[in-house]
Amino acid sequence: MKKMSPRQRWLTWGRNPLVRQCLFILGCVLILASPLVGIIPGPGGVVVFAVGAGLVLKYSEWAKRQYVRFKRRHPNKGRWTDWSMRRESAKRREELRQQDEADDVAAGN
Repeated sequence: MKKMSPRQRWLTWGRNPLVRQCLFILGCVLILASPLVGIIPGPGGVVVFAVGAGLVLKYSEWAKRQYVRFKRRHPNKGRWTDWSMRRESAKRREELRQQDEADDVAAGN
């Protein structure tokens, strides 16, 4: 039997509905706690909010739909949120956007 890597074990663990629900609730608690942590000097509130938002987006289909709706209504803000979350899809879209701009400039000359 093949030994599973820590990443594979985590992914398997994350498929359990009870674990998914607990991680979603943890994300909500972190989002709600971020203003309290924000009182402390330093960027702690932002970090706590980002981790909570990441957990909520990862484990909630409703939150994913709301995020997609937000990105469609506000493409520039969506680009910033993707960039802040270091998403691979954001990197690909940014490269495509820059390539399109370069093609437009080349066609205009």
